[in-house]
Amino acid sequence: MLTDLHIRDFAIIDDLGLEFGPGFIVLTGETGAGKSILIDAVELLLGGRADSSMVRAGATAAVIEGVFRLDGPVGGEVRVLLEGEGLLEDPTFLTLGRELRSEGRSVCRVNGRTVSLGLLRQIGEYLVDVHGQSEHLSLLRVREHQALLDRHARNEPLRQAYAGVYRALNEVRAELETLRVSEAEAARRADMLAFQINEIEAAAPRPGEEVGLAEDRTRLANAEQLARLAEQSLAALDETPDDRPSAIDLLGEAAESLAALSRVDTSLAGLQAEAQALEEQAGDLSRRLRLYREAIEFNPRRLDEVEERLAALRSLQRKYGASLEAVLAHAEKARQELEAIAHADERIQALQSKETELLAALGAAGSKLSESRKKAGERLAKGIEAELNDLRMAGARFGVDLRWDEAPEGAVVGEQRVAFSASGLDHIEFLIAPNPGEGLKPLARIASGGETSRLMLGLKGVLAKADRTPTLIFDEIDQGIGGRVGAVVGEKLHGLAQAHQVLCVTHLPQLAAYGDQHLRVEKDTQHGRTQTHVRAVAGDERIAELALMLGGDSESNRRSAAELLEAARAATRPG
Repeated sequence: MLTDLHIRDFAIIDDLGLEFGPGFIVLTGETGAGKSILIDAVELLLGGRADSSMVRAGATAAVIEGVFRLDGPVGGEVRVLLEGEGLLEDPTFLTLGRELRSEGRSVCRVNGRTVSLGLLRQIGEYLVDVHGQSEHLSLLRVREHQALLDRHARNEPLRQAYAGVYRALNEVRAELETLRVSEAEAARRADMLAFQINEIEAAAPRPGEEVGLAEDRTRLANAEQLARLAEQSLAALDETPDDRPSAIDLLGEAAESLAALSRVDTSLAGLQAEAQALEEQAGDLSRRLRLYREAIEFNPRRLDEVEERLAALRSLQRKYGASLEAVLAHAEKARQELEAIAHADERIQALQSKETELLAALGAAGSKLSESRKKAGERLAKGIEAELNDLRMAGARFGVDLRWDEAPEGAVVGEQRVAFSASGLDHIEFLIAPNPGEGLKPLARIASGGETSRLMLGLKGVLAKADRTPTLIFDEIDQGIGGRVGAVVGEKLHGLAQAHQVLCVTHLPQLAAYGDQHLRVEKDTQHGRTQTHVRAVAGDERIAELALMLGGDSESNRRSAAELLEAARAATRPG
């Protein structure tokens, strides 16, 4: 619901602030006072086309801001949208803003943050419908007709049942498409996978194998140097030339001397034991070195074999993975894919059978939904034609065009193959014949103006429970109708305001008398500049305003105005 509207430097509006309540709000005033300018400002706020000529002369920019209360299901949907865009500030209120600069640039804001025009327009479509000279006619957007008809028919369970089958069919078709694309390359892919598997299996790599091979290669490549160093070590320990004592001999002599010392000084017994242990350790080291020296292999052929094996393993790693573990994992994955290719034909056949079943199920679910829509369309047409008859459009006809298109791969309905979408089998469009004798034509092509507004009112009256747009604005809805019909329109608008906030620009006092809030739009000249003002009228001021609308502020017109108000109160009194 629109609660506040602030307009600055727009057309002949200098600085204007308005507060709106719920229910039915009427705006009246002399021609040219600026009533339609207020509607233009709201349209601009909702993402309408910007025209820099609307900036007040001498100003650098026009600014329009509106505050909306987020109530009901629509409020919840708007909150979700705002949260997704990171724009949710207050879960109860939303502020939209539009700045139109004199050089032509337009800036859109949501809760004080700059946004794209597309997002502003998307949010605006949730909140307000402006009927009349407008681009915000939701009922003239064909894509809205199906949703409106379904809400009128309470088709949500049928839509959900259909949607479940539709999702399942899409999943099956997506997998089929993947398999069919793969099937076209299956032979080439199978050959490549088989080659990879054979190459890896022939090499038979073992995890960690390259570490041991690298150690073997190091020993084989350095066998001569290793033997020389081992000889030097043994010579120092136990195989000294020229009868020089070795390290082991010297350690033995030290142990014998310490043994003699310990017999004299028993406190040295521990040193003697240490010396003896060192001699034994040196002997053990010598034996192990000797075994190592004898095991050193001078084998160029074995070195070549190790080099070739390492090269083969590194080639696998370059092709299939950074480690031998990754290479083996690639082989296993290739085996699984090759297995899947081998059984792809079986899977395709199974999916094709499933697709056939789902197309039949989709046809059945879509047919039920379509039948419900047909019945709801007939009820809707009768209700709207009755509304139009009350609105001085006797003989006007309304219809719902519901058709199916054939499609070779569509849903199966009996012997038919029917095109389908996420929302059903039907193409739905509202049709209207405003005058007797004319054929039904698409609602989206009817003329604009007062006739359009009355058609919208008739539609809104019937679809009020289905249409969740919180605020409805009717501009010049009384064009071409008289006072008697004006009272009917007023009563209907007041009834519509039980489920919506309704704003209406009118010249008819019979209609204006039904307003819950009455705003007078007037203009004056100050300092050589024309300005528009808006003020709420009530009590005697409202009677005076209605009297002016009846032809002049005379005593008789005031009595007539009072009678209009009393008649409107009586017509709208509960019970």
